[in-house]
Amino acid sequence: MSVNTLDLDAPSRRRFIKNTALIGGGLVIGFVVPGAKRFAEAAPAQAAAVSAGFVPNAFLRVGADDTVTVLLSHSEMGQGIWTGLAMLIAEELDADWSKIKVEHAPADDAYAHTMFHMQMTGGSTSTWTEFDRYRQAGATARALLVAAAAQRFGVPADQVRTEKGVAIAGDQRASYGELAAAAAKLPAPAAAPALKQAKDWTIIGKSTRRLDGPEKITGRAKFGMDVQFDGLMTAVVARAPVFGGRVKSFDAGKAKAVPGVRDVVQVPSGVAVIADHYWAAKQGRDLLVIDWDLGPNAGLDSGKLREEFRRLAATEGAVASQAGDVKGALGKAAKTLEAEYNVPYLAHAPMEPLNCTVKVEGGRCEIWTGTQFQTMDQKIAAEILGIKPDKVKIHTMFLGGGFGRRATPTSDFVREAVHVAKAAGKPVKTVWSREDDVRGGYYRPMYLQQARIGVDAQGIPVAWQHVLVGQSIIGGTPFESAMVKNGIDATSVEGVADSPYIKGLKDHRVDLHSPRTGIPVLWWRSVGHSYNAFVMESLIDELAHAAGQDPVAYRRTLLKDHPRHLAALNLVAEKSGWGTKLPKGRARGVAVHESFKSYIAQVAEVSLIDLPGGGHGIRVDRFVCAIDCGLAVNPDGVRAQMESGINFGLGAALYSAVTFKDGRVQESNYHDYRVLRLDEAPKIEVHIVTSAGEMGGAGEPGTAPVAAAVANAVFALTQQRLRELPLRLA
Repeated sequence: MSVNTLDLDAPSRRRFIKNTALIGGGLVIGFVVPGAKRFAEAAPAQAAAVSAGFVPNAFLRVGADDTVTVLLSHSEMGQGIWTGLAMLIAEELDADWSKIKVEHAPADDAYAHTMFHMQMTGGSTSTWTEFDRYRQAGATARALLVAAAAQRFGVPADQVRTEKGVAIAGDQRASYGELAAAAAKLPAPAAAPALKQAKDWTIIGKSTRRLDGPEKITGRAKFGMDVQFDGLMTAVVARAPVFGGRVKSFDAGKAKAVPGVRDVVQVPSGVAVIADHYWAAKQGRDLLVIDWDLGPNAGLDSGKLREEFRRLAATEGAVASQAGDVKGALGKAAKTLEAEYNVPYLAHAPMEPLNCTVKVEGGRCEIWTGTQFQTMDQKIAAEILGIKPDKVKIHTMFLGGGFGRRATPTSDFVREAVHVAKAAGKPVKTVWSREDDVRGGYYRPMYLQQARIGVDAQGIPVAWQHVLVGQSIIGGTPFESAMVKNGIDATSVEGVADSPYIKGLKDHRVDLHSPRTGIPVLWWRSVGHSYNAFVMESLIDELAHAAGQDPVAYRRTLLKDHPRHLAALNLVAEKSGWGTKLPKGRARGVAVHESFKSYIAQVAEVSLIDLPGGGHGIRVDRFVCAIDCGLAVNPDGVRAQMESGINFGLGAALYSAVTFKDGRVQESNYHDYRVLRLDEAPKIEVHIVTSAGEMGGAGEPGTAPVAAAVANAVFALTQQRLRELPLRLA
């Protein structure tokens, strides 16, 4: 996929005026998303709004006070783009890094993702899709500031140099703030300014401390849950205990008697209790008497679903990848490996539970929330209220974790909050408890996979038959017609159908079954790779053991034509001390996987611990990771995301599962939906491959191989091959 660049062909003063404006005494540089609507002219009436913090277009702003404000078209949810994207602009602008400020952009078509054509954050795409666009915005601003300085100094522009927010010619100097007003009046450059060569970078590629760090450490950062203003009510919603259920009737008498409860209203998702504060709203909800029609999903049961998935696996499904005669080749193989793997439903369980504040007034709507899907939220809010999308203003707050949960095709938590505010007739913050979220969807889907792999006399695969059974996260959404082809949701089979282990075989077949169960499912950190990397890298380990070969050496043989896989694998083997002796009671496991255009190799060191009730549990003592993501814009940020992804993945590998009985989710909070705890976190070492390869992501791919690396280490230690998550020793 190519990265879209700025639309700077055939520049004209008229177009430049539309994209560049003097606002609040500073220089504003807009940049265009190909295919998106042209930016609106910055009218004088907008100047006050901008100076107050509202910025209607995608641009950087150079203030008269020398500050450079970068507007993010994506959401900061801990992945570090608050810093990474600002680095791109600062590099080309030659800005003073101490003067950089960042704001979330408002919801507007101008901020549409260059690949997905809507304003959103996900898929580990924020940095590489913005790499050219943000740098070009910085370069254009610098060119205008240089031109203004040349006029001021009375010298040709090529005699003006810039550094750290200052234009210099001889002994003459002027800060960017001093030049901003003059620069805003200049015509557009005749051609797109040339970008710096990599050898001249002073910011890109250098480890840089996060700009949002001080805000979060001191508590000044504002998350959705922090929103508060005069007249704001808080709502908690009672939702059906079974997905697809609906309210038949309810009695709110006891709820309304709770001090602080102001109203009880029915909304499409259930019954909302509106109060002066959260505790009153929750107490009121607990006292509601609701008669539910549980609907068609009251019999949902995880065990029964698995048996249905197993039955489907025995039948032909939609073909995701096929070549040759796999059945014939399996019949001729020297040996055959057969295995079944299972993974459960998973909740996203972010640290900040879902919340959304909505104010509807005078034919307009304002929304304050942490969201990954601004365009969808804006559209759905407008539909509910019967107004145009441009009448819906979204304030994107810091996200206290997302992992995909705040990017739902239905905008469920925003939709609900708009309905609540509309019914209440006053501003309302609708808050989900963690129990509400764990039991209220959405989930990473449950999958069952079966594989038959034929190998030759040396143990090398010659035929591979693979079937996957699990829900599509795209089926039933507005994206289905565009993203599901011939019955195949590519996210279901990613990492299997396109695996280098399978695609290189002349005889292979990958089938997919996508049953619909009534359980809402959604992308979860590393999406299909989150379960497919576990299955594929465990299977490769099984094959290595069957062949009597070292797991790293075996992978080197299979990946001999895949240099980026090999580079990551070789680096992690070196840094982990693969092959060296470990203390008694400890073993290593390895996994290597490509996802989101990044290549990750990981080695886990594990030991066993005694469990309070008897038996043994798994302890991960050390975790070594190597990543080839192409250019690492902020190496420190890449390392942080690997550490984050590894700990997130370890929680799922060792503990997490959502189960259903009688249609109801059995888990509720961190005590029974376990995630990794602080004292369980291993020592993590991250190493970045020096690479000239295509840029990839960092937010998601670190999670994908984690479970396989741990499971493979457990096998090396105990000789137990664990084929189900979470990992449990017999």
